[in-house]
Amino acid sequence: MNRLAHETSPYLLQHADNPVDWWPWSAEAFDEARKTNKPVLLSVGYSSCHWCHVMAHESFEDRATADYLNEHFVSVKVDREERPDVDAVYMEAVQAATGQGGWPMTVFLTPDAEPFYFGTYFPPAPRHGMPSFRQVLEGVRSAWTDRRDEVAEVAGKIVRDLAGREISYGGPDAPGEEELAQALLGLTREYDAQRGGFGGAPKFPPSMALEFLLRHHARTGSEGALQMAADTCERMARGGIYDQLGGGFARYSVDREWVVPHFEKMLYDNALLCRVYAHLWRTTGSELARRVALETADFMVRELRTNEGGFASALDADSDDGSGRHVEGAHYVWTPAQLVEVLGEEDAGVAAEHFGVTEEGTFEHGSSVLQLPQQDGLFDAEKVESVKQRLLAARAGRPAPGRDDKVVAAWNGLAIAALAETGAYFDRPDLVEAAVSAADLLVRLHLDEQTRLARTSKDGRVGANAGVLEDYADVAEGFLALASVTGEGVWLEFAGFLLDHVIARFTDSESGGLYDTAADAERLIRRPQDPTDNATPSGWTAAAGALLGYAAHTGSEPHRTAAERALGVVKALGPRVPRFIGWGLAVAEALLDGPREVAIVGPALDEEDTRALHRTALLGTAPGAVVALGTPGSDEFPLLADRPLVDGRAAAYVCRNFTCDAPTTDRDRLRAALAG
Repeated sequence: MNRLAHETSPYLLQHADNPVDWWPWSAEAFDEARKTNKPVLLSVGYSSCHWCHVMAHESFEDRATADYLNEHFVSVKVDREERPDVDAVYMEAVQAATGQGGWPMTVFLTPDAEPFYFGTYFPPAPRHGMPSFRQVLEGVRSAWTDRRDEVAEVAGKIVRDLAGREISYGGPDAPGEEELAQALLGLTREYDAQRGGFGGAPKFPPSMALEFLLRHHARTGSEGALQMAADTCERMARGGIYDQLGGGFARYSVDREWVVPHFEKMLYDNALLCRVYAHLWRTTGSELARRVALETADFMVRELRTNEGGFASALDADSDDGSGRHVEGAHYVWTPAQLVEVLGEEDAGVAAEHFGVTEEGTFEHGSSVLQLPQQDGLFDAEKVESVKQRLLAARAGRPAPGRDDKVVAAWNGLAIAALAETGAYFDRPDLVEAAVSAADLLVRLHLDEQTRLARTSKDGRVGANAGVLEDYADVAEGFLALASVTGEGVWLEFAGFLLDHVIARFTDSESGGLYDTAADAERLIRRPQDPTDNATPSGWTAAAGALLGYAAHTGSEPHRTAAERALGVVKALGPRVPRFIGWGLAVAEALLDGPREVAIVGPALDEEDTRALHRTALLGTAPGAVVALGTPGSDEFPLLADRPLVDGRAAAYVCRNFTCDAPTTDRDRLRAALAG
């Protein structure tokens, strides 16, 4: 066992028995490099990364390769999900130097952590124009030994170039109607009208852009925006990227048609998409959207929930195919013969037609990923449900993909928001309870006495790494959603604590821009700062959304001002690259709409009229609307102050832009006031 045996990260623990003498990212590792006069090999990946596993098996488990590394390098292994700051800084360098990036990420550093040579996956032998990993190691060692001045010059230039890549976006003014209309036009131009989604292969679920489209439709009535969102959601839900048996989405589709997924299932994708489909149902009443939202929520609770009440990060893409080999997608794909084995000839024919399973297959070796292709014929719903349950039961007997049990604060914040809202919309209190349990875990374990967040925990043990901006922002977003759904003001209070840290420790007071790491965080060669979405909303715009929601709840001018200033980057980037700043565009829609502030006051929280008004408020489509629930005189929420009952009955108060409507006891009037 090497030094990684003492870590909490499942990814690092996967490498604990490598013959490579790994170090975790630490000052001690770089001290060792200085003392021994060796370069540093930085290897970055994550537990459900297929090619990370491949390179580990080919190179890091190979004794000869490990011996060479141990003699000539100090080897540092990083879980990108645990240290997104380290990953972001060196990925920026990789992309600047090579024009592309990805994982595993392989970077060679000086003992001062300055990068001088880059790559991603390297094979054990030369192939497809790529050098072997051993050739790379020998070349780096030769340069380090014989051309040290040249290495130092390259490293210094790279660090200077990175330092000069500061974000300049023109000012702190929030976007207006014009910029949001231009963003919609830009998305329309990139939209794949035949298949849904944006761009070509590989195709990723555009969760943040979909939220923008739904909010834009709610605010403006744009049918084009709604059509793009609804059609994309239907295409994804019918494709192989969606698990037709167990619910939940894979990371992305390798093709443009959503047929063959990269099979890893991430918590963040499923949390974001669960919320998107719930919001689509809220807008359209689509039965497909309802089914997918609930199935995805149930998948998260069933397969990702940890013993401590939080949610695990991911399920692996690979699993045992029954012969001892780990194969991508083995848990999920089917051949016609396998259908017959489980269902018998007749029902196997029904399943093959319904799920698009063919003799040729849609995946590898004649196997097919289950889909729901558009078909003219009708299927017996009872028969299809029976087939699904039998296939799911049979699949449960297959070796399961590995699970990364690491609890990431930010991703749990996204899950809390999704489960709270989905539970409220569809009268599923068990989902709301799951959201509360995860929130309790974050408060109990991840927050310290100064309400500073830890990034991760595992098995009830908190990790050593500090939370980054997305952790503070997404957890605050989850707490705000939980406050609106449960009527418990403590969640609003905790959101306020986190957002005070955002203003004090992550914000550039001069520009209003936001950094991904706190001012008092570990110093890297560059302080990361990225306003664009990746697989999750950017911390920058997620913080803007949470700040705006908190300001709507409390009337806090500093929080609203911070949100508006942070949205200046959306004004600059939204019209130019709308696909990559979708969450910022969604927040901008909320700002243009108010957002609306709703207070529901009732004689008792479980009284029928109170519950009915509360549900109506939660189902309103006005972008970013906040909801407070309580009894007269309650101090749970600032919005409840001076809100009496109306003729002794439950009442709703709706305000927007410092102006309030007359209170109403009528659900239809409330629905109309929140219709966007």
